[in-house]
Amino acid sequence: MALTPEDVVTKQFQHVRFKEGFDPDEVDDFLDEIVVEWRKTIAENEELKARVAELESGAAAAAAPVAVVETAPEAVVEEVPAPVAAAPATGGAAASAGIIELAQRLHDEHVAEGQAQRDKLISDAQAQRDKLISDAQAEAASILADAEAKGRDEVARLDAERATLETRISELRQFERDYRSQLRGFIEEKLRDLDVAGATSGSSVSAS
Repeated sequence: MALTPEDVVTKQFQHVRFKEGFDPDEVDDFLDEIVVEWRKTIAENEELKARVAELESGAAAAAAPVAVVETAPEAVVEEVPAPVAAAPATGGAAASAGIIELAQRLHDEHVAEGQAQRDKLISDAQAQRDKLISDAQAEAASILADAEAKGRDEVARLDAERATLETRISELRQFERDYRSQLRGFIEEKLRDLDVAGATSGSSVSAS
């Protein structure tokens, strides 16, 4: 089925989310421009076709002339001899052929111009699409680079905090060992004092 401007106007596209795409308003405006140029080209083609058909019908009507020769006492219709009829018929056909050729050339020029405009519009659309994609990729790369930089900074900060905490934990463990050692020495010292005191008390009781 041939594509028409109305098909472009009434075409509906599904909307996508969370994916790369184009601005729907820009796409609609660009398609409207394509439809206007397309309709203009179709109208020009139809006008040229009508003109060619009119010229062809005129040439066909001029291709069969008939001459009327009056004689006494009545008029007799005779065919024009070949040498006499050939000249005007050939001239009219040549003129018609020239007009048709001119019309065909104009038609081809209009078609070529329309195709060139169509190709230019398509090229502009592709260039705009490529630019949008390039801008989106550049923006995505920038966002990714920023995220990676922030990630590295956060990892470095966490590593520094972990080193600080590990140092603090090491200090607390050393403090615990020192405290336990001091506490053990203190308790052992007190036990020795108790032993000495007990021994002294026993000796005193025995002497009594």
